[in-house]
Amino acid sequence: MQYDHLLVRYGELTLKGTNRKMFVNQLKDNVKRALIPLSGYHVKGKRDRMYIELSPEADINEIIQRLSKVFGIKSISPVIKIDKNEEKINQSAIQLSHDFEKGSTFKVDVKRVDKSFRLDTYELQRQVGGAILKENNNITVNVKNPDYEIKIEVRMDAIYIYEKVIAGAGGLPVGTGGKTLLMLSGGIDSPVAGIEVMKRGVTVEAIHFHSPPFTSEKAKDKVIELTRILAERVGPIKLHLVPFTEIQKQINKVVHPRYTMTSTRRMMMRISDKVVHQINANAIVNGENLGQVASQTLKSMYAINHVTATPVLRPLLTLDKEDIIKKAKELGTFETSIQPYEDCCTIFTPKNPVTEPDFDKVIKYESVFNFDEMIENAVENIETLTIDQNYKSAKEQSTDSLIKDLF
Repeated sequence: MQYDHLLVRYGELTLKGTNRKMFVNQLKDNVKRALIPLSGYHVKGKRDRMYIELSPEADINEIIQRLSKVFGIKSISPVIKIDKNEEKINQSAIQLSHDFEKGSTFKVDVKRVDKSFRLDTYELQRQVGGAILKENNNITVNVKNPDYEIKIEVRMDAIYIYEKVIAGAGGLPVGTGGKTLLMLSGGIDSPVAGIEVMKRGVTVEAIHFHSPPFTSEKAKDKVIELTRILAERVGPIKLHLVPFTEIQKQINKVVHPRYTMTSTRRMMMRISDKVVHQINANAIVNGENLGQVASQTLKSMYAINHVTATPVLRPLLTLDKEDIIKKAKELGTFETSIQPYEDCCTIFTPKNPVTEPDFDKVIKYESVFNFDEMIENAVENIETLTIDQNYKSAKEQSTDSLIKDLF
């Protein structure tokens, strides 16, 4: 079947009232970015829905696959757009029915927005259904539980006919909800947390703490790959790589072993707080889940949060681990997250970390050494990468260059 348009339905942004135009324009920009470098399409964003006009050479499957990841889109349908001509309606519906399996059932569903159209809803259903049965005697009508459903929308500008409704990502267009800084560890949780806030229209930059030589280059590449997977949905993401070795070594020198995890998280939060202000973000996001590990009890969160006045968003706070894993698999981050390369939070983990840290003790242990200069130095030496869906690591770029030279 040769479709000539894609019908894109909006999600929650239809509730935005007088602000809807801003949300629609942002979604239109996001759609155009998601479809780079494909060709053969033209995007037309309207108040109540979006239409993507397709040329015969357009790769419709690739376009749909990309659109299904764009936040703000509720669903997508490949459609045939025709003039308000009854014979053309019949012909197009008959064309659609040719793809139905022999012995299957169908129904015709009509939505009549243009009330001036000559036929009313039920008359058009009967006319189109009869035309299909006349041309195709291998299928029958079932209005209650059909195998296929031909949908006809009689709108003011034209008539749209389609059969498939493909689910989109839902949520709000990224770029309409402010900016946050995502603490991206490389584990299962934090990439999912990033997706959850982006689904609410929030733009994300990511921060990762690495401690070479205790953490490997492969661990760094793992985080870059997770960022690349996130970028498939929202476009380029800035990743801030923080050199954390000296701070972590100093923590292990002066802080009581049971409290090193708490102090490590506090130093990470202090650095994140400085970066948040540098990038003009409004909040910090992490993948913490209440009670999952020692550093994620309420008392631990209180002690860690105390170093910042910036809001800390925890979208996974009350989810079961099984639910988080399911989301990670659906998003395509799970297999990368479980690669066995340790991050700086796991390499120095004490045998018996304190689960309910005494806040006064935390302050006492950290007061032995002034970490301010080390924190400033770490911030000054941050390496920032801009990761898009086509990003290649330095090793991959070197390999590509070598192959190019050979041939």
